[in-house]
Amino acid sequence: MIVDDSLTVRTIFKRMVESDPAMSIAGTASSAERAIAQLKNTPADVILLDLEMPGMGGLEALPALLETSGGAQVLVVSSLTDDGAEATVTALSMGAAETMLKPRPGGFNEDYRSQLLGKIRALGGTAAEASGSESEDKTSAAKGAHAPRGKKPEVLAIGASTGGIHALNLMLRQMTPDFDLPILITQHLPASFVPVFARQVEVACGRKTVIAENGAEIRRGEVMIATGHGHMIVRKIGDRLVTKTSADPARSGCMPSVDPMLSSLTHACGGRVLAIILSGMGRDGLEGANELASQGGTIYAQNAETSAVWGMPGAVTKAGLVSLTGSPEELGEAIMSFAPATVSR
Repeated sequence: MIVDDSLTVRTIFKRMVESDPAMSIAGTASSAERAIAQLKNTPADVILLDLEMPGMGGLEALPALLETSGGAQVLVVSSLTDDGAEATVTALSMGAAETMLKPRPGGFNEDYRSQLLGKIRALGGTAAEASGSESEDKTSAAKGAHAPRGKKPEVLAIGASTGGIHALNLMLRQMTPDFDLPILITQHLPASFVPVFARQVEVACGRKTVIAENGAEIRRGEVMIATGHGHMIVRKIGDRLVTKTSADPARSGCMPSVDPMLSSLTHACGGRVLAIILSGMGRDGLEGANELASQGGTIYAQNAETSAVWGMPGAVTKAGLVSLTGSPEELGEAIMSFAPATVSR
C-alpha cells in the first residue's frame, strides 16, 4: 500500500512496484486516515509511508497503521530535511522497519527503483535473504545455545539494520545503569540521520552518547555510535580504547559496516567482547562475529520471530556462532547478567 499525499509520488511508486511481476499494489491512499480505513478490509505486506501529510501525519498514524494492518512492515519514505530526519528516526524507534530518502525532482531513476524494490522484497519476505533461504526451518536455530559463552566482556557491541532501531530501543529499556560497560553501535542509516539517532539513543538509555569521530575515547557507561559516512574502527592506545573512522570498502558493501567494528574490537580487546546482532538485511556482521568467536568472544542474536528481516541475525545463528537467540527484551535481560553487581569476581 502506498500512502502519500502527492498524486505524482503515488503514481511513480505504483509504476515502480508494478514493474516487478512478483508484486502488486494493495491500494493507494492520499492520507493516513484513508489508509487506516482501507487496511481494515485490504491486507498489505508492506506500507510505503510518507510522514509529512495534511491531517493525521504519518508519525501520528503509525501505531494505528501497524495495528490495523496486522503485521505489515512499514517503509518510511523520508525527506532530506532536518525535520524529516527527526520524524523518520522516531518512526523507526516506534516500529517502522526501514527508511528510504525521497529524492528531489528528477531523482526517481532506475537506481532508485532498484533500491526501492529490493527493500520491499526483503520486508515482504518475497525473496531468499542473503544469509539463507527463508523457507529453511528457523525453529531449531531460534533456540540458541549453539556456542559456549566466551570470555568476560569489556565492551558491548551492537550491529543492526532494517528493523534494528525499534529492536534496539526495546533492548536498551531492559538495561539499568548497573550495566556500565561501554556500548558501541553500528546501525545502517543515512549519514544525515545519525546525529538524530544519537540524541534519541541518549534519551532512551540515559547514557551519554557520542558519535565515533576520529580520536573519540570509548568510556565506561557511555554509548559510541558509528558515523553514517565511515566504519567505526577501534584501536587500543595504552590503556585507552579510541575510535577511528574508515571509509575503506567493506565486503558487505555497507557504510557503515558491522564487520570492521567487530574485527577491530576483537584485536583491541583480545576477544573480550559481547556482540549483539539485531534485525537487518544481508550478512553484515558475520565475518566480524566469526573472527570474534574464534578469539573467545560471545555473540547473541535477535530471533526470527521478532526480526523485521532475519538476515544479519540469521546469518550468525546459522553459522553456529551464537550462544543465545531471543527477543530484544530477552537479549536485554541476558546482557544484564554481565553487570558488575551480578558477576562473580
